[in-house]
Amino acid sequence: MQLAAAQLAGHLQKGLRALYTLHGDEPLLVQEAGDAIRAAARAQGYTERTSHTVAGAHFDWSEVLAAGGSLSLFADRQIVEIRIPSGKPGKDGSVAIQQLAESARGSDSTLTLFMLPRLDKATRTGAWFMALENAGVTIAIDPVERAALPQWIAQRLQHQGQRVTAGEEGQRTLQFFADRVEGNLLAAHQEIQKLALLFPEGELGFDRVEGAVLNVARYDVFKLSEAVLGGQSARVQRMLDGLRAEGEAEVLVHYTLAEDIRALKRVKDAMNAGRPLPMALREQRIWGVKERLFERVLPRLNDSTLSTLLQAAHQVDGIVKGLKQPDWPTNGWQALHRLAMMSCQACRVPPAPSRPAVVAPSRVS
Repeated sequence: MQLAAAQLAGHLQKGLRALYTLHGDEPLLVQEAGDAIRAAARAQGYTERTSHTVAGAHFDWSEVLAAGGSLSLFADRQIVEIRIPSGKPGKDGSVAIQQLAESARGSDSTLTLFMLPRLDKATRTGAWFMALENAGVTIAIDPVERAALPQWIAQRLQHQGQRVTAGEEGQRTLQFFADRVEGNLLAAHQEIQKLALLFPEGELGFDRVEGAVLNVARYDVFKLSEAVLGGQSARVQRMLDGLRAEGEAEVLVHYTLAEDIRALKRVKDAMNAGRPLPMALREQRIWGVKERLFERVLPRLNDSTLSTLLQAAHQVDGIVKGLKQPDWPTNGWQALHRLAMMSCQACRVPPAPSRPAVVAPSRVS
């Protein structure tokens, strides 16, 4: 049984299942979901808890298999947690997990909780994961995307009795907060809790948030790609500065930018050859968020613009490897900034033209 993370609280109020599987790469949200399951279990008499971490291909699963039947004299119900940080249990683990899933059916003395990283489609269709899904509840813990982050912050503030100022100032406050904590949800949670310690319940103005919230944002090159394709120049600037400060390799940043440009060019060439856009995207293995971004920008990009970007990417490739290029900065990060801004400008969707106001003709008496 698959369950959305937002449905977990309502599900736990109706009763517990004997088997739960959490999978996702956001530590805060995975931890909170696990805490909710543990709290519900404790309320129903699951007083013992054992934890097992699967490390390496030679992990001994016999201890885990025996855990369900090893209740102490002081408890009649227990929680058995199994963490698989790699998401790869191996051949022996696959067999053991299927046995655990089968033994969980109808069990009222042991609650088994699996905790896994984000899993790809092939893993989710494997025999061991399907066994977990059929015998219990599986919950995918998705990350909070940048566009949803201000609302997530507002909801967390509301839970602790605080809120931002209404209207435009409040939206500016939430955007500022999101810029400071992007890519670091655990630190965002801590910054929100800090506001509860510093200020009473009620309204938070921009000045209070600006003075209290630290810049704890963390960036990765994959999110940089989405920001560039989205034409978000201010965000791209922050991300490049953050990646540089974190010591990210210039070559990796360049590869990310250049690969997007090459992919745009390949899809555009396929469209020019008569391929429908959806088919061209599938052939180039463009999926998910990036697929939607490509669909938005490709109709606006012409061959000349893409050729210019491709040539610029080639020049910056030489710069980050120590070569000089005419009319380009010699510093690799400066060159990357220029390439990113060129791509941003090409991908930016212009605002819709405002309609002229209709003035009613004056009546001449």
